[in-house]
Amino acid sequence: MASPYDTYQTPLTGRYCSPEMCGLFSQRTRHSTWRKLWLGLAESEKELGIKTITDEALEQMKAHLTVTDEDFETARIEEKRRRHDVMAHVHAFGVVAPAAAGVIHYGATSCFVTDNAELILMRDALDLLSKKLAKVISNLSAFALKWKAEPTLAYTHLQAAQLITVGKRAAQWAQDLMLDLHSIEQVRKELHFRGAQGTTGTQASFLEIFQGDSAKCDKLNELLCEKFGFPGCYDVSTQTYTRKVDLIVANAVCGIGSSAQKIAGDIRHLAHWKEIEEPWESSQIGSSAMAYKRNPMRSERIYSLSRELLSKPATFANTHADQWCERTLDDSAVRRIDIPEMMLLADAICMGLDNVTSGLVVYKQRISARVQEELPFMITESIIMKLCAQGVSRQEAHEQIRVLSNEAGSVVKNEGKPNDLVSRIRNNEFFKPIWGDLDGMLKAELYTGRSAEIVDKYCGPGGPIEKALAPYTSYIKSVSTAELNV
Repeated sequence: MASPYDTYQTPLTGRYCSPEMCGLFSQRTRHSTWRKLWLGLAESEKELGIKTITDEALEQMKAHLTVTDEDFETARIEEKRRRHDVMAHVHAFGVVAPAAAGVIHYGATSCFVTDNAELILMRDALDLLSKKLAKVISNLSAFALKWKAEPTLAYTHLQAAQLITVGKRAAQWAQDLMLDLHSIEQVRKELHFRGAQGTTGTQASFLEIFQGDSAKCDKLNELLCEKFGFPGCYDVSTQTYTRKVDLIVANAVCGIGSSAQKIAGDIRHLAHWKEIEEPWESSQIGSSAMAYKRNPMRSERIYSLSRELLSKPATFANTHADQWCERTLDDSAVRRIDIPEMMLLADAICMGLDNVTSGLVVYKQRISARVQEELPFMITESIIMKLCAQGVSRQEAHEQIRVLSNEAGSVVKNEGKPNDLVSRIRNNEFFKPIWGDLDGMLKAELYTGRSAEIVDKYCGPGGPIEKALAPYTSYIKSVSTAELNV
């Protein structure tokens, strides 16, 4: 018997993703969903007066909704003969439900099961992702509140800028993910069913089945939407639901990738500066050669998976653009790959983010030391304003402080010495009017602006995050931190 190690396996299912998402996109779930769709179609058709569908047929279908290994083998042999996967599974279902063999797939085209199943799977995947995303946002919100007042260097152009707080930066991360959560919730809410639309979306076959009764064609889709939990069918279909839907879903899901890559990138930089690190286990090895290293491998994994996720929308856009007239089959193979991979990638990224944000380590003294290195530069704007308040020309004050700042910066960079800007100011008569203020100005907390207030308003009680996460409260409280497989 062949070993699983002898065949390529995707790292997504073997290494990175949750059992729930892997199971959702398994062949068993997909093809069992086909059977549920065939049963739902038959039940609805019988309810609307199709007498050839018997109670016995429905009972046999209900008894075999889960595709077994033997069913898969039957379908495999049949598909090799017929070169048609849907008909192969129609045959396999008919073998175990012989009373229904003649009415399975009655009036339908292949996209009845393929497209509707994909919509069901995407909907359920969005539900999984929204919960996991909410958990990450909750982690970041708690972290932001804890560190809302801790001054830290902000960086613009990756150069030290005016101070913010550790919590303020985390609140920004959380807001990006909140926007993703909103997009996913919106897409999920607006997701519709394809339903039973016939071979080119005209419902011609069903119109014939119902002997020209258009109302029954509409009722058929109403019944199907009720059975499978959709608000309605898309108003217009071709052989498929429009592939624009896949692109809309992809844009929402792949937004997680851009947010995650941004967050992971920030954490990697902060780890480089030794300010904040991702969780680190006592026996973890950072490098096979350099034993001292503490590489941010979890953040790097998130970053890497995000890069792949961000590539997906382009493929969905191209697939939609290339659907000539009512449908071409060049959408099939790529969607078999990209729909599951998109959801699996997003799942793995959310797991990684949950793991990292649940255990961020803050090195408070290191952050404070780095702030003090740059603080003399941070107070220059306040010095200018104080001088202006005493009648000094702003342009002249700016020029004087610019010259001294460049001199101090040169000492730091060219001589490796501490920042001596404050000493230079104390020894320059131009700045004599504010000499008495300097000691009181060298307190980092004076330069974080409204950072703490912003965090409180956004992450605190009654704030946007609390309101947005309310539907997920029980999930967040019940679930443990995601454990990464390796």
